[in-house]
Amino acid sequence: MKLLSIAVPCYNSESYMEKCIDSLLVGGEDVEILIVDDGSKDRTAEIADAYAAKYPTICKAVHKPNGGHGSAVNAGIENATGLFFKVVDSDDWVKEIAYRKILSTLAELAGGEKQLDLLISNFVYNKVGEKRHKVMRYNRMFPIEQLFTWKDIKRTPKGHYLLMHSVIFRTKLLKQCGLKLPEHTFYVDNIYVFNPLPFVKTMYYLDVNFYYYYIGREDQSVNQKIMLSRIDQQIRVNKLMVDYYVENYGMIRSQRERHKYMFNYLEIITAISSVLLITEDTPENLAKRKELLDYIKEKNYLLYLKIRYSIEGTYIYLPGKGGRKITLAGYKLLQKIFHFN
Repeated sequence: MKLLSIAVPCYNSESYMEKCIDSLLVGGEDVEILIVDDGSKDRTAEIADAYAAKYPTICKAVHKPNGGHGSAVNAGIENATGLFFKVVDSDDWVKEIAYRKILSTLAELAGGEKQLDLLISNFVYNKVGEKRHKVMRYNRMFPIEQLFTWKDIKRTPKGHYLLMHSVIFRTKLLKQCGLKLPEHTFYVDNIYVFNPLPFVKTMYYLDVNFYYYYIGREDQSVNQKIMLSRIDQQIRVNKLMVDYYVENYGMIRSQRERHKYMFNYLEIITAISSVLLITEDTPENLAKRKELLDYIKEKNYLLYLKIRYSIEGTYIYLPGKGGRKITLAGYKLLQKIFHFN
């Protein structure tokens, strides 16, 4: 069995996927690299096959009809044979020194008495035009280089969350928890780092800058203009997360810190949806914003009250045109501070 399976979802990725895959090959025989061609129309499939032919014991090309990022991740999980599982997007890459540390740590923990469910590491926002790249660390949140549980978490500050770039799950956990990401939908990485958490018991945090997250392509899904054009998909993901939270509330709340973390994450995703909807202050978007809040209210009235009337909620959901202007001004200030989007 391989130590780590790495899925690389690819769609028309011919111009940058080789940099990504080459950075992963450093792992050698400890890893399997699943290059998932999601119905690409360029040379992506050809490049994937070339890697599989050149490195037959490491690389595997998975070809499938186009289904979107979530569908490609699903295919990666289905084909994974490694003990642990990681997603690396085709325009991103990993740092060699941190990568070797990740693999040696996984190997050590794989032979331990307690089973590891989730390994966490840092990621770097590699944003075009920025001389200094922001590093997302979790050293104030988690114990460093030790196995821990939800009870051992130091704090769960709002605005500081695990993203797909920072997590490595135990493969069997992803399969056993029934994770299935929706097809033809963007922003499903939020579901990927949310739904498995009720099944996670043990974690380990390495304070190393492993994953380099490229931001700069005009067609990238996190580009604000692109997000606005795909707002219905953001709302769909938001609603699916609400459904999951409500339906699994008993299991989620059984660990206080996990419950706090998952509520905070759901709250921030809802806030992002709301702010995006008022960025273009149209009657249609305002109706969608109201419909989202009404959806949460209908699903669980207490959850709605906690989101709508939290300290953050009072600033996010200010009434009237003047209130929306204040919300947007605050959002733009946070953009400058944290360099997101």
